[in-house]
Amino acid sequence: MTRPYGDPDPEDADHGDADERPRPVSCARCGTSAQEPPPTWACSVENGVRRYFCDACSREHLRSIEGRLDSAWW
Repeated sequence: MTRPYGDPDPEDADHGDADERPRPVSCARCGTSAQEPPPTWACSVENGVRRYFCDACSREHLRSIEGRLDSAWW
């Protein structure tokens, strides 16, 4: 079961051998990659898919992000 914004329901989590290693991510706009989501990046859930945007793309499209426009409209 998933909760709003695509976050998994904590009651459904397998608390056995949870894999806590950071996962690599890339900016959905420009393709910049990082070993794990940096705190300066924006995260958006569009059509149930989690998308990350680097700090440069986030700053460039700040008004669109605040207006909750899907990235296809940027």
